[in-house]
Amino acid sequence: MLIEISVLLGFGCLSGVTTVLFGFGGGFITVPVVYAFALAEPEHAMHVAVATSTAVMVVNAGSATLAQWRAGRLRRDYLWPLIAFIGLGAVLGSFAATMADESVLRWLFVAYLALTIADSVVRKGFVSRRDEDRPRALGGITTTAGGTGIGAVASFLGVGGSVLTVPLMRRKGLPMADATALANPLSLPVAVIGTAVYAFAATGTASGTAHLGYVDLVAAGALLCGSLPTIAVTRRVVGRIPDRAHAIAYLALLVAALIAIVIR
Repeated sequence: MLIEISVLLGFGCLSGVTTVLFGFGGGFITVPVVYAFALAEPEHAMHVAVATSTAVMVVNAGSATLAQWRAGRLRRDYLWPLIAFIGLGAVLGSFAATMADESVLRWLFVAYLALTIADSVVRKGFVSRRDEDRPRALGGITTTAGGTGIGAVASFLGVGGSVLTVPLMRRKGLPMADATALANPLSLPVAVIGTAVYAFAATGTASGTAHLGYVDLVAAGALLCGSLPTIAVTRRVVGRIPDRAHAIAYLALLVAALIAIVIR
């Protein structure tokens, strides 16, 4: 148990860094590590990993959102009404995930990562952004259908949606610092709705004194003990990283998360 807590604390620190720099909220970091420890109950391991990830995201994304708002990096025209449609999709995705087969959930997570990496590398405008590029408004279809889809996929896989919202904002001409800042508040409806659904889900053998529904309370607590202090420190360096380096680091972390979950 001591080793497990120490590992979770370490990954919690890493999730704090990724929350601020990449808008992840912790999903891509916490899902693989919690999944590894949850394999003691393989029947529920992926559900526990996804549920715990969403619970951690509520706090991480909320804390980072407050920090980004104070820094003046949140653009209201890109938040509303997109955030409302993401919330709608999150309701659909969360209920679907509680009924999904464990292996299906795992391999959809892998496919989700792989497609996102490929799209960001192939599609122009993500890695390199020209100085003359100007932010463009979100269209009606992107806001409604796109927002609902983002919420559904993100809550189904417990990843917050930043892997979809950051590339979307990049394609609309935003710098990485702004795109990742927006990812945190846009992840909040996914995290809150997903946590509520998983917490009250019928879990069978996954329930117990250390669980709230599928949420592993011990793992969530250890991850947050590592992430919250790190968020407070990391927010001071946002905006100082060169835009291209920021984008490449984002993709590198996605690749690392993909490798980790495939190996497990």
